Amino acid sequence: MSGGIHPIASLLAAVARGISGVQVQWAGCQPDERQRIYFANHTSHLDFVVLWSALPSEIRARTRPIAAKDYWEQTALRAYLAKNVFRAVLVERGTAAKAQHPEEGHFVGRHLIDQMAEALGGENSLILFPEGTRGSGEKIAPFRSGLYHLALHRPDVELVPAYLENLNRILPKGEFLPVPMLSLLTFGKPIQVDPGEHKDDFLERAREAVASLRRIGNA
Repeated sequence: MSGGIHPIASLLAAVARGISGVQVQWAGCQPDERQRIYFANHTSHLDFVVLWSALPSEIRARTRPIAAKDYWEQTALRAYLAKNVFRAVLVERGTAAKAQHPEEGHFVGRHLIDQMAEALGGENSLILFPEGTRGSGEKIAPFRSGLYHLALHRPDVELVPAYLENLNRILPKGEFLPVPMLSLLTFGKPIQVDPGEHKDDFLERAREAVASLRRIGNA
């Protein structure tokens, strides 16, 4: 639904907030309806639901999560929720993308950037997990290059770091039933690619912007 929030999404958002007991901190910015890319650490399949549900409703209605196509299309229910309820942008990851487009080689990455840029359009925001896959929650893995290239493609869109704490304990990898527990979501100060900044330098700076929010949350 492009004109508002799907009723099922509102229900699932309330459930996600209840299960996660999420507390939200806006440490470096405030909620804003301007276009943004919220980029965060990734430790649980609950991540995008909790982050999305923590946004004010008017912002949530225009915010689309980037999600792994191979996971969310495994069942008809997941596919329906992703596409019709959350309006997720389903992308092919790593080896799956190369297997689907072997003739394109390095052009696969360009296709993904174009796909995300199209999803942004003129009014949407995105939720992105630059690690590309779930981690243990102990350490943030190096960021993949998509965030950098998307930022260059759309320099008008704010890049807002976010850190999710404890979601790996609420829904551990390999488990299907969540364990109710308190979690913390901290939003930080927006960043941008500096003129002439090298890709690796930017990605490390972006990763540190997320990691630094853990120290704020634990202060």
